[in-house]
Amino acid sequence: MEEHQLDYALVPLGLVIFLAYHAWLMFTIIRYPRRTVIGINSESRHNWVLSVMTDPIKNGVLAVQTIRNNIMASTLLATTAITLSSIISVFVSNKSSFTYSELLFGNKTPMMSSIKFFTILLCFLVAFLCNVQSIRYYAHVSFLATLPTFKDRSESIEYVAMNLNRGSMFWSLGLRAFYLSFPLFLWIFGPIPMFVGCCVMSIVLYFLDTTTSFTRDLHSQSLREERKATDLECVNHQL
Repeated sequence: MEEHQLDYALVPLGLVIFLAYHAWLMFTIIRYPRRTVIGINSESRHNWVLSVMTDPIKNGVLAVQTIRNNIMASTLLATTAITLSSIISVFVSNKSSFTYSELLFGNKTPMMSSIKFFTILLCFLVAFLCNVQSIRYYAHVSFLATLPTFKDRSESIEYVAMNLNRGSMFWSLGLRAFYLSFPLFLWIFGPIPMFVGCCVMSIVLYFLDTTTSFTRDLHSQSLREERKATDLECVNHQL
């Protein structure tokens, strides 16, 4: 294959592999949530909201501190994303940046170079917007989680858990945008490193996103013990 044809063959193939993995991950989260770390964490957050809202006087400070830590993590990622976006914008606007070294292998036209930097910039902008939305939901949950409620009032608990999971979902999307930026950065050095980066990133994310049978059994056992303790505490409180 000629040098100028590698960008048109390997880059789309690498993106298809990366997107196909995430399509499979989304299907697994919807159909078999406990096979993924995201599904187990979502269930754990739901039970955490249940335990916090059944006794807000005891757990209110802990809830606010936990959500504050999540807000700080999202703020750090949002600040990093908008800073990198500004740096890339300044770099691309400088015409002297379109100089090519012999290390680059692939299409070396200025138009292709601008496409590479634009895709990286788009990833960081998406990461920034997702993390801002995550901060929005976490800030909203910090007020709702400290409201007193009862265990039989499942509507309010479900609403708070839904907002908390939405905030975590946007945080995960922002983190995925950062993950995608690594292969796109490698694209600057040519389509072959970018294709290899997409393959390696998909394999690494598979082991990070999926769970083993031991993890699922341990999670189910801990949830059963937590529910028994919550039920006993509610009975004692009613007595």
